[in-house]
Amino acid sequence: MHPRAVEWQDAAVWEDEIPVKLGSTAIALTALLGSSLCLSNVALPQTQQTTTPATVPDAPAPQATPPLSDVNGPITPGKGATGTPTAPSDSSNGPASPSENPNPPQQSPQPVQSTQPPPQAPDSVQTTPAEEGAAAVTKFVVNVNYVEVPVTVKDSKGGLVAGLTQRDFKVYEDNVREPLSVFSVDPRALSIAFVIDQSLTSDVMAKVNDSLGAIQGALTPYDEVAVFTYNNGAKEWTGFTGAEGNRLPAVLALAKATGTDEQVPTNSGPLAGCNIRENGNCVDPNLQPGRSAGNGDFISLPKEIHTLNDAILSAAKELSTRPKERLRIIYVVSDGKEYGSKATLRQVIRYLQTNKITLYATGVGASAVWGEGYVSRLHLPFTMYDNILFKYTYATGGDLDSERNMNGIEKSYAKVASEARTQYTLGYLSHESIYDSKYRSIEVHVDRPGLEVIAKKGYYPSGQDYR
Repeated sequence: MHPRAVEWQDAAVWEDEIPVKLGSTAIALTALLGSSLCLSNVALPQTQQTTTPATVPDAPAPQATPPLSDVNGPITPGKGATGTPTAPSDSSNGPASPSENPNPPQQSPQPVQSTQPPPQAPDSVQTTPAEEGAAAVTKFVVNVNYVEVPVTVKDSKGGLVAGLTQRDFKVYEDNVREPLSVFSVDPRALSIAFVIDQSLTSDVMAKVNDSLGAIQGALTPYDEVAVFTYNNGAKEWTGFTGAEGNRLPAVLALAKATGTDEQVPTNSGPLAGCNIRENGNCVDPNLQPGRSAGNGDFISLPKEIHTLNDAILSAAKELSTRPKERLRIIYVVSDGKEYGSKATLRQVIRYLQTNKITLYATGVGASAVWGEGYVSRLHLPFTMYDNILFKYTYATGGDLDSERNMNGIEKSYAKVASEARTQYTLGYLSHESIYDSKYRSIEVHVDRPGLEVIAKKGYYPSGQDYR
């Protein structure tokens, strides 16, 4: 073939291929342009969506500070003097739509309207100071009927029983079991009022005087003591003073007495009746016939005065002023005879049970004699009470210890102090109303055999417990 023919033929083939290449290029350019348009359409809403929150015009406009011309008193921190600013508009509760105006016109600040009442006179200054210290933080006053019962537990030999828990005790008030809310075995400070009988016979009184020096050894520096005596009326030698101070021994030394001597009545012989007369009358008016001496056949014995009830009541009145946190105790050293008191036994026992006072006693003289001490508890009508100490100890949850010699009397001081200091303290909330004053019986049981439980038999509610 001719070379030109081949060249033309090649040129023809190349010309045929040109349209194909141009068409593919156009298609590629068209596809690229379409994809770029699609991407621009997708990116535009995203750009608007991301940039729209930055131009939300819903933030509240700055508010001008209102004037304080209507405030008459000082501004108290935490209370304020004017109302709170107005709430923001509802448009801020949700996102704004893209169609909203991105630049709303600024509104002029509105005056703040106070929601509080109009200002009044400034608060008056507090005149009563607030309680300070840890005691004020932990002090709660609640109108409930809380009852506290000190309990002493002894075995068959008279020894104190320790190691009991609250599960071993059951308390009943008016035959209704009360759940315990307080149980404690911690020792408590004692407030003791000593009552010494000075109407004892001279021999017994000498033993009591010699034993008074042992009282201070049975007490601790946290205790306090008051001293009372009685013969024909009660006498207070000192108010409550420190048990380990120098005042107590001096007062006990002053309280010593000689006692009394028993007289043997006679109804015959030269000393009977009235054998010595002057102007027709008996020289001694006590021996005048028809009086204390009676006649020759019968002699009326002179009455003895033992104001035990009045002495215990005087000590209880002084003891009732002591703090309730202390254990209130009356300690009596006497033979238990009672005659001539203005206060009755029932009245004094009620006062003791109302003011949470426990009475302990050491019986001396005739009441400490074996056998006679129990017989003296019997009372014949219209005669003197020979021994009423056991009634006080039984009603108030105390204990009676009978001693005949000085050594036994000294040991009884330490024994009674030890019993009072190692008591179990039980507390409960009574089911009875706090607005009555009727007597309420108490029974304490221990779920162990062979034990003696000593506790008060009841109480009278008092308004002093709720102050």
